[in-house]
Amino acid sequence: MPEQTPTHLLPHVVAKLANMELRARLVVEGFIAGLHRSPYHGFSVEFAEHRPYMPGDEIRHVDWKIYGRTDRFYIKQYEEETNLKAYLIVDTSRSMAYASPGEVTKLDYAASLAASLAYLMVHQQDAVGLALFDETVTSFLPPHATRAYLRQILAALQNLRGGSGTAAGRSLHLVAERIRRRGLVIILSDLLDDPDQVLAAFKHFRHKKNEVIVMHVLDPLERSFAFGEDATFEDLETHERMVTQPWHVRRAYAEALSAFVERYKRECREHQIDYVLLDTHTPFDVALMEYLSKRQRLH
Repeated sequence: MPEQTPTHLLPHVVAKLANMELRARLVVEGFIAGLHRSPYHGFSVEFAEHRPYMPGDEIRHVDWKIYGRTDRFYIKQYEEETNLKAYLIVDTSRSMAYASPGEVTKLDYAASLAASLAYLMVHQQDAVGLALFDETVTSFLPPHATRAYLRQILAALQNLRGGSGTAAGRSLHLVAERIRRRGLVIILSDLLDDPDQVLAAFKHFRHKKNEVIVMHVLDPLERSFAFGEDATFEDLETHERMVTQPWHVRRAYAEALSAFVERYKRECREHQIDYVLLDTHTPFDVALMEYLSKRQRLH
């Protein structure tokens, strides 16, 4: 019988906490506790200050206390080794305000996930920054690694509301231009814009030698199109309405969505960009593990 996901990693549970710092702490501490019990616990042993021993490391840097507790070799990390700069880029356009019944909005999911990632990064002594965009870049906080700065980022994520229309491609190009030192770029968006423009922006980040993770956030109904017999669809950005019976268009929609997702997957893979498809029902540990896996590969 598969192990049940702890409630503190479920988006609809986390969303009940009004305070973003509490959300981030609950998710990250629960995630770390889960790592200790999982096959991935090599990631988890006081990972803010330690990393696994690698061939060529000096034996004098082995932490023997950790070895005594875990029977594994870990190296004490020093400040100069943890100089990753990360940029969290969150789509706040109006389409991100969508939520199907019983789910959190895509924006709330992205904000909670970004807060958790920022909390995790700062506690790993990495520098983290934040950019918010809709039709343009509405906020840009360059990366820093202090706890005080983390609070500033969490405050920016605290009360996000769906903004205006979207121009993801153009806005992401603007963010790429503002990044002065290469680092790890994590984009959280529903990517509901012209794929040609969005993919060109992804390539812009790579051209500037950044590592990139795209976290593609959709609503479960956007993925399944499992609406009832009759439904009224409203474009959240133009407010145009259409009444239809969803079964008439479900097959065509499924094919179009599959082509949309597969194109992002394929082109991201071709340009060494990590692509992660999520929906607002996906437990947060899935995305956090993707980040940690990437972080390990950057050592």
